[in-house]
Amino acid sequence: MALQKSPKRLAKLLDYILGRRPDEFGLVTDSDGYIKIKELLKALSEEEGLSYVRRAHLDEILITLPDPSFEISGNTIRAKSRRHLPAHAYAPDPPKLLYHCVRQKAYPHVYTKGINPTGYSQVILSSNLSLAQRMGKRIDRSAILLTVQVKPCLDKGVAFFSAGEALFLADFIPPDCFSGPPLPKEKPGVAQTTRPQVPEPKPPAGSFFIDLEEKMNPKTAAEKKNKRMKKRKKRREPPPWRR
Repeated sequence: MALQKSPKRLAKLLDYILGRRPDEFGLVTDSDGYIKIKELLKALSEEEGLSYVRRAHLDEILITLPDPSFEISGNTIRAKSRRHLPAHAYAPDPPKLLYHCVRQKAYPHVYTKGINPTGYSQVILSSNLSLAQRMGKRIDRSAILLTVQVKPCLDKGVAFFSAGEALFLADFIPPDCFSGPPLPKEKPGVAQTTRPQVPEPKPPAGSFFIDLEEKMNPKTAAEKKNKRMKKRKKRREPPPWRR
């Protein structure tokens, strides 16, 4: 275990990842050779005996080892010597099938709108199925695996760029150029149960209610009586054709 946690051993592995083969670990450098530290740590956690590595271990190497092979800027890291890094070059003849994973929650949108870059300037695809699945689990343990058909993409003018032996980049993947599992069916809304309206109980025949307002206020009672009398007079007036 002491050997596994040796700063020298870790520094040697970082020199290989950052300066030579980031693509082997599903990592892509930006135009300046930088990689996000959080992405590097996720990739390291997949390697046997390296799940312990944290940002503090990277800082320890910078402090304790003479002339470390990498440098840190903010939340990114890169190799000092980058002459052996795989170039991002146009790929005129990419593999027929490439793979890409998306978050489960984003899948319905991607299914209808296509694959856009998330977190990177371009969409990252892999010709290696297991590597694509590893990369997918870094963003979502339940990530959805998509299979990209390259020929329909090329017919629609999509350009692919290589980023190592198994990684490829594209600006966008149209929605009809990849396949995935069917969309989950929407759960029917739970019908709201409405209580039946209970009719107000009618007073029994021959009963009447005492209007307390009229009892307490004689003026109000007189006004209501006058209104009732006027209504009765209107009803008793004969129709115009009988006058």
